[in-house]
Amino acid sequence: MASQLLLPPNPFTKSVSAKVFFTGDDLTLKRKSNQATRISSGFSLRAKAALRSNNNKSSVEIPTQWYNIISDLSVKPPPPLHPKTFEPIKPEDLAHLFPNELIKQEATLERFIDIPEEVLEIYKLWRPTPLIRAKRLEKLLQTPARIYFKYEGGSPAGSHKPNTAVPQAYYNAKEGVKNVVTETGAGQWGSALAFASSLFGLDCEVWQVANSYHQKPYRRLMMQTWGAKVHPSPSDLTEAGRRILQSDPSSPGSLGIAISEAVEVAARNEDTKYCLGSVLNHVLLHQTVIGEECIKQMEDFGETPDVIIGCTGGGSNFAGLSFPFIREKLKGKMNPVIRAVEPSACPSLTKGVYAYDFGDTAGLTPLMKMHTLGHDFIPDPIHAGGLRYHGMAPLISHVYEQGFMEAISIPQIECFQGAIQFARTEGIIPAPEPTHAIAATIREALQCKETGEEKVILMAMCGHGHFDLSSYDKYLRGELVDLSFSEEKIRESLSKVPHVV
Repeated sequence: MASQLLLPPNPFTKSVSAKVFFTGDDLTLKRKSNQATRISSGFSLRAKAALRSNNNKSSVEIPTQWYNIISDLSVKPPPPLHPKTFEPIKPEDLAHLFPNELIKQEATLERFIDIPEEVLEIYKLWRPTPLIRAKRLEKLLQTPARIYFKYEGGSPAGSHKPNTAVPQAYYNAKEGVKNVVTETGAGQWGSALAFASSLFGLDCEVWQVANSYHQKPYRRLMMQTWGAKVHPSPSDLTEAGRRILQSDPSSPGSLGIAISEAVEVAARNEDTKYCLGSVLNHVLLHQTVIGEECIKQMEDFGETPDVIIGCTGGGSNFAGLSFPFIREKLKGKMNPVIRAVEPSACPSLTKGVYAYDFGDTAGLTPLMKMHTLGHDFIPDPIHAGGLRYHGMAPLISHVYEQGFMEAISIPQIECFQGAIQFARTEGIIPAPEPTHAIAATIREALQCKETGEEKVILMAMCGHGHFDLSSYDKYLRGELVDLSFSEEKIRESLSKVPHVV
């Protein structure tokens, strides 16, 4: 049930003290007018958080290893298949797309993978990231629940995406690759890879979903500032793009189409490799630094989460937070409900089928067992561009099938309603993608208000929305509408899913 749009009271009508939780000891922010006037209006939240973190006694450090959940699953996930033979994919089948180390990480059964020192040095620019208690949001909702959010928006690119962009750029550069290509939806992944490529001297080329390319020009400019070439997708630069434009000249694009274009370019150029921002095992592996940090931060607070909530598109942010907690759940140390939240207009987990399908629209990738709406399904142009993907990460799909997590879908108006409540209490304007997690968190908190339960809710806040303000403009003007999937459209798309016996 959607929550009412509650707004915080005017802080000047009575004395207000704000208590903001960062990693480590609780900090009370005392209002000092002289000090406040000396803080530049451009002084970033990341810098403020870093200053406060330097004064606490937190024991949390940047993890030195990534965690591989496959090692702890009694039932292993189905392997990816060659699209022509339907046989399990071999490492050499991926060599034209990825560097050797990432191919090894994709298939490894090792529990932990050491993070290279060069990667750790770059992680230090923004990690560890803060775990913050949303006390003002709790107060607004009048809930007995305690809400925490793990904030990844302090990275140079403003989201969780550099957690994998940096190691992917590092491994490519280490193996002598000169050029990398990729796709991006909202632009968070593209900007992260552009940033990482600039650090390792790689040329970077990005195909951005056309709808987001035009909706979010500052993401494009961000990528270009870091040296990347950016094209709207579908484009006339690839066979895959030209085929889509021929059938629909005004196509809004999709992540599946953009993947097809980037993979096509990588496959035909020996000095070029492909990078992916979500879905694949090695990407989810790199993101586990989020959950590994968060487990220790929750311990510092003396808290254990009862509910863990994150948005899902391809699944990297959700896996990054939840997989280390699932490990602890498997050990019997805790038993949280783990809830994925996806857009109602692109509900792969809640409405898709669990089947082998292509990861891209043109059918150039290996076949992966995942929850899918069909590889040529093109979602309506919702504002959470990073969630407009036809499938779910195979590893998340497997974990979902094994019963370790649950999933719901929420329409975008309720998500933006929650985002406004969050921004006006916690001060952070969220990207459209994590607004889904915020909306689900508010639902859970209001349920606690009804039952009186003092649940601990942990939420993934994967990035800020500073380059998504046109979406907020539409919401505030009352022009935003809920978009939903068409049952007929999905049935048609699912009919084209390959039949694998």
